[in-house]
Amino acid sequence: MPHSLLSEENTSPADEDSILPDAPLVNPEPHDVEAEDDLDGVVHATPNIPVKLEDLFDDDEEEDDEFPSSGITNENPPSSSPPASLPQVAPSARYSDPEVMLAFYQRLFPFRHLFQWLNHSMKPSTDFGHREFAFTLQNDAYLRYQSFPTSDSLRKEILRLNPSRFEIGPVYTANPRDRKTLRKSTAFRPRAKELVFDIDLTDYDEVRTCCDKANICHKCWSFITMAIKVVDVALRDDFGFEHIMWVYSGRRGAHAWISDRRARDMDDQKRKAVAGYLEVIKGGAQSGKKVNVKRPLHPHLARSLDILKEHFQGDILENQDPWAKPERAERLLQLLPDKALNNALRKKWDAAPGRSSASKWADIDSLAKAGASKNLDSKALLEAKQDIVLEYTYPRLDVEVSKKQIHLLKSPFVVHPGTGRVCVPIDPTRVERFDPLGVPTVTELLSEIDAWDKENRKEESGEDVKKVQDYEKTRLRPFVDYFKTHVGSLLKAEKGVKRERERDDGDPMEF
Repeated sequence: MPHSLLSEENTSPADEDSILPDAPLVNPEPHDVEAEDDLDGVVHATPNIPVKLEDLFDDDEEEDDEFPSSGITNENPPSSSPPASLPQVAPSARYSDPEVMLAFYQRLFPFRHLFQWLNHSMKPSTDFGHREFAFTLQNDAYLRYQSFPTSDSLRKEILRLNPSRFEIGPVYTANPRDRKTLRKSTAFRPRAKELVFDIDLTDYDEVRTCCDKANICHKCWSFITMAIKVVDVALRDDFGFEHIMWVYSGRRGAHAWISDRRARDMDDQKRKAVAGYLEVIKGGAQSGKKVNVKRPLHPHLARSLDILKEHFQGDILENQDPWAKPERAERLLQLLPDKALNNALRKKWDAAPGRSSASKWADIDSLAKAGASKNLDSKALLEAKQDIVLEYTYPRLDVEVSKKQIHLLKSPFVVHPGTGRVCVPIDPTRVERFDPLGVPTVTELLSEIDAWDKENRKEESGEDVKKVQDYEKTRLRPFVDYFKTHVGSLLKAEKGVKRERERDDGDPMEF
């Protein structure tokens, strides 16, 4: 996937799942979205506004008051209660309609937990305040280098701009909005960013037969399931990372966000090394053998084979049937090391045009044992078969996404503009139960709120009724709850790190 450098205001990529632009390390191009440009009617980015000291701590409460609630209580509501100001969505509205997106941001998006996740603390800090956000507006204008001191300020700006989606970038050494005022370009550079990975099913088009391009089904989603299993265990067991969150891209892929402090502080060289460690499939669609690994196999690859071999028979040989067609079967023969064995296999398959891929795979061993080749190297054949399993099952990572701190990645819980589905977290311990086609769309969620309200509305009787947040009325609830648990674990770990640093940074003269 191509990468490009964009100025602060640009049009968004045509393909919603394409790679997002990287932020330049030096001064950006002359065009400035904070200037008084007309933008064809697009709302301007908010200029720098001083923040009052008391406003910096408006995120210090535990309540989820960002989510509106329609529970009835015995208190007299104010005349301008929040529900009265909620946007009205027509029954026939589509997920791409602006009023639908506004209702989603106002009623369902977990701004407070997103803030805590990116800030690594309940109290506002530069981890959030110096973080770049990028907005894709409804008319496809693209606003770069947006930053906010608190979750409330982010929420207010998103409700004002009503973007179709937004991306998250790195934490900079200075506020991204102030980058033009810095005397030295080197004073503005990325200093931290979650280590991220991107897996996209379009990179599997040469091995999946059920779908192609942006289309997916349950059969080919198994490639993402396999990838999550392999990458997740490697990140945890081989690198010791703990705070890993997988997120559905909304259409045909998944993203991994690693929030451990060690991961966030990695420079580009270390990120490149981790990506290289996990990269096995190399070469484009027209290249030859894509797996060339040394023997004996590295423990990571041996473990990966153990994970993947159970998927190979069912998900690949049976569901994908990758070598059913003669031209695809020829690709299999190219990956085998013995010419005499290949000729014997080709002859057998030509005589049986409808032979399944599972049968063709079994034919390799049966003809080898029958002596189809007098000079057969059984070890070379075994290694070739292992490489074939890896080529058809091993994760196909877009490693360029992982190599640089400056890369922007779509935020969790935004709505995919092409499908209307919410980019929800994926629990890696239950990854095989995740159904991408069952993820709710934004219009379905808003309808579920209306249905819940209609079913549970009571006559005013003076009795107390428990407040029910709008997200709790929908199928989004388990995903938000999972996110809250993940964030809570991260915050707990960050407190421990902070205490250790304070202890280590004590008075050096104290004995």
